[in-house]
Amino acid sequence: MNWDRPDWRGRFYPEDLPADWMLSYYNTQFQAVYLPAAMWQAAPDAVWAQWLGDTQDGFCFVLEPDDAGTVPPVSPRVLLATPAWTTAHVWWLDQAPDLRALAQRIAQQATTGEPLFVFSRRGDLVQLERANNLKQVMGY
Repeated sequence: MNWDRPDWRGRFYPEDLPADWMLSYYNTQFQAVYLPAAMWQAAPDAVWAQWLGDTQDGFCFVLEPDDAGTVPPVSPRVLLATPAWTTAHVWWLDQAPDLRALAQRIAQQATTGEPLFVFSRRGDLVQLERANNLKQVMGY
């Protein structure tokens, strides 16, 4: 899932929002984005610089690992989602949409101080917004 979702126009993104503003707008509502390997690998250094410049300091780019061993850009805001890291830090709404279970996981992560990123591969905006609201209500 990434921020460039045409099906979100008019629902999340304003209809008249320029395409090059979508990441900045996305960043106002979410703390991270999950990028498929093909997308982040294809981005040249100048695009990465733009993406990092268009987002707030706390915003993270979580990258799907690739089989080729491509090295991601070096930044504390760029995280490679290895299987072990993903198990510890990612909640997939597509696999576990139960918000009670998510609330328990948020509480658990809060005690360790470790981040928890919530994503939907299908781009389920309703579930993402619910999860985001839950995290905010829980102060996480």
